[in-house]
Amino acid sequence: MTVSGLQLQEYVAGLDYPVSREDLVRWGQENGASTEVLQMLRALPAEEFSSPAQLTEALSTLT
Repeated sequence: MTVSGLQLQEYVAGLDYPVSREDLVRWGQENGASTEVLQMLRALPAEEFSSPAQLTEALSTLT
């Protein structure tokens, strides 16, 4: 199964910003994210995201 950028965006909806890549991974682990989702979160290029738009842009580079 491949995770799309849209699926990731839906998955991380409702997060408080700014959020770090480390916090995203931890949040995913605590909320039962699949291994594939966690791998994508770990692969994000920035270490911190100040807004949903910034995170969305980074997620779009992964898919």
